[in-house]
Amino acid sequence: MFLKRKMQGSFITSVKALLISGLIVLLSCGAWTYSFAGNSEISQQSMDMLSKIGQATAELVGAVRPAVVNISITKTVKTQGGANPFLDDPFFRRFFGDQFKMPKERKSANLGSGVIVDPTGYILTANHVIQGADEIKVTLSDKREFKGKIVGNDAMTDIGIIKIEADNLPTIKWGDSDALRVGETVLAIGSPYGLSQTVTMGIVSAVGRANVGIADYEDFIQTDAAINPGNSGGALVNVKGELVGINTAIFSTSGGYQGIGFAVPTNMAKTVMDSLRTKGKVTRGWLGVTIQSLTPDLAKQFNLKEEKGVLVGDVVESGPAEKAGLQRGDVIIEFDGKKIEEPTQLRNMVANTPPNKEISLKIIRENTMEIKKATISELPADMQKSSKAEYNNLLKGVSVQELTLEMSGKLRLPKKLKGVIVSDVDEDSNAATMLLQGDVIQEINRQKITNVVEYEKVVSRIKPESDILLLVFRGGSSLYITLSDK
Repeated sequence: MFLKRKMQGSFITSVKALLISGLIVLLSCGAWTYSFAGNSEISQQSMDMLSKIGQATAELVGAVRPAVVNISITKTVKTQGGANPFLDDPFFRRFFGDQFKMPKERKSANLGSGVIVDPTGYILTANHVIQGADEIKVTLSDKREFKGKIVGNDAMTDIGIIKIEADNLPTIKWGDSDALRVGETVLAIGSPYGLSQTVTMGIVSAVGRANVGIADYEDFIQTDAAINPGNSGGALVNVKGELVGINTAIFSTSGGYQGIGFAVPTNMAKTVMDSLRTKGKVTRGWLGVTIQSLTPDLAKQFNLKEEKGVLVGDVVESGPAEKAGLQRGDVIIEFDGKKIEEPTQLRNMVANTPPNKEISLKIIRENTMEIKKATISELPADMQKSSKAEYNNLLKGVSVQELTLEMSGKLRLPKKLKGVIVSDVDEDSNAATMLLQGDVIQEINRQKITNVVEYEKVVSRIKPESDILLLVFRGGSSLYITLSDK
């Protein structure tokens, strides 16, 4: 038995020796070319470069983060239906009284972010963060807490200002958002999901984004720096540590980050803030014209060589434009020395111009270039109200926008999908429990919806007490949803 085991051991040893010898031969012949992670090295130059980038980023964050605050609010929300029908039954209440009766109002808590822009306690944030707040609590980076007071807000740009009683607070330098270029590195700082002092990095994906459906005056910076619920009102800063935007919204089919975030540029935000602080309201410029995009067909009809500028569709009687000599059919190509590419660009420029300021307009009329001088007036009070539609039915509080091909591609939606995308749902809306941000509404009460105009036309005819049947695209498939307050 011992000999047998010894012979077996010798045989096994010989086999092992042969295998090892064969392995060495194969490796030496280059039959196997596996490399091992333990043998790879990182060059000192690469490590030094990465260390410098990391150090620079950390210094940048350390300089700007103390000026970003966490904002939590409480507000009263009216209860919208949904109560048990037994609770209002006289027989039920006779025995049990009102102890089980649902309250008509409830307290709701929201979280957001803000940026200290003045050492005496002025904080810039998004209007939708503080709108309707009963109480505001501001938590600084050093964990100190203060009670906030609303100084002013502007729904038309989604900008709000609050004040806390404190001095010598850290601030962020103002940056020139007009100088921001696509591809620049930016950092977003805020309190996503209540996690204060969170920093994410990305690039500027686009500038001058309009027709997004978030506010009336839109000139958004688009970024892929991760922005999530709670980031609203936080800072978007450049590599110089300058404030270039106030984070305001995201595009999402799930409510979370999907690579598309929007920020109000600081040049617009600062104009609104200064007006609110000095005058208690936002004063906007007004030119008194109706303008539209210059399409290839229109350019051909007006015998224009290039499709640049905006076309004047109408001129308000006795308005600044008429007094300056503008006429229907003129094409505005420059406003006060700045080139005009699209209507929203001109609209924002006029709105940001102080009333009584004289500006120059370069126009094309009958293939002839002319210069006109106009004195900007203040936007009439009846035009200062937000144009976002509100309906007295179950879709009240729901904001929608056009589903463009670009957005469809970004959100990876089917190319043939038609409808309007839900950009926001107020939490006290009847639709809040059924509709989600990012839903695509395809039909309303069996009527097809392909754009915002059709949406508004259909919704405006729905009565307050009527149930609403919606066909919605969500999570890769279509489903029917019924809105009811019964």
